[in-house]
Parts: sequence; C-alpha cells; structure tokens
Amino acid sequence: MWYSMNGTVGVVKKDFFVLHVGDVGYKVFSNSNTLKVISGTVTIYVHAHVREDAFDIFGFLSEESLLLFEMLISVSGVGPKTALGILDLDTIPNTTAAILEKRADILSRASGIGGKTAERIILELHTKMKGFSVGASTATYDLRKEVEEVLVNLGYPRSIARSMASDAEGETTEDRLRSALRMIGRKK
Repeated sequence: MWYSMNGTVGVVKKDFFVLHVGDVGYKVFSNSNTLKVISGTVTIYVHAHVREDAFDIFGFLSEESLLLFEMLISVSGVGPKTALGILDLDTIPNTTAAILEKRADILSRASGIGGKTAERIILELHTKMKGFSVGASTATYDLRKEVEEVLVNLGYPRSIARSMASDAEGETTEDRLRSALRMIGRKK
C-alpha cells in the first residue's frame, strides 16, 4: 500500500485537504494541527483506510505522526477519526509521554475517548512505544491545559488560548497565565 505522496496542497477544509498529484486531487483527512500548517508542495505520509463502504486516505507531515496514528487505530474501539482527535491533544512527544506515564486523564480529553478506552490504549501501546521521541513529562501539558482553560473562561477563542498557553513560560500556572496575557497584550 502507499506510504507517502508528493504533491501540491489545494483546498484545506475543516477535517481534510486536497493533495494534487499529477492530474488527480486526493481528499486526505488529517488532524487539525496538520491542517493549520499544511500548504504548498509537500510530502505527506499516508495511511489508506479501507472499509466496506469507504476508501479514506489519512495524511501527516511526519512519519512519527503516521506511526502513532496506525498504532492508535490498532487498538480495539479506536477508529481513524478518534485517533486524529488524540493526535490533536498535543505534540507527538507529549502524547507519547502521556501513554508512557499512563495518564488516562489526558487521553480521555480527546473527543470520543472515555476512561475505559484510554486505559485500553495505555495497556496495549505502553510497551510498543520504543523508538518514539518522548516529551519531558506530562506536567507541562497539565500547566498548558490549565492556562488554556482560564483564557477560554476569560472569553478568548480556544485557538488563541491554546496558542498562547503553548508559548507561555513559567513554572506555575500563575506564571504561565501572566506570560500568556502579556503576549496577548502585545499582539493587540
């Protein structure tokens, strides 16, 4: 089956983009983190998902994203759309850290993932994660998520809140929140 495709990105929609390869435009589903940055001429790493009623292509900008996606959909109860939601939780190293640190609470924040499914993902993938880059710890994820939620509660759109929370610096939630608010103030 296919592993990668080279082409030019056409239209980008909410949950897919069109990749023009030669005279053919392929509809490629992806996670929102990829959809935010994909443009121009790219090489994507793909997974062809074949069902009785559909033939879908899922594409990513890194091999590591593709490999984690394929590992996630190998878990019973995790389909492609749910796996995309898990990839949107954070960076690949931080998501890997969440699995290795057995943080079901983080995984269950993805749409379509309950506590039992999160535990199943951890159980099945915990030993298979060798070779993946790993974030330092999920503690920074917790801080970023808290800052993001505070900013959303203050009325900022989630996309801006997530971006500012990711860029904020500090060791505590309060420090990161001050940092994020300063950055927002400078952008106005």
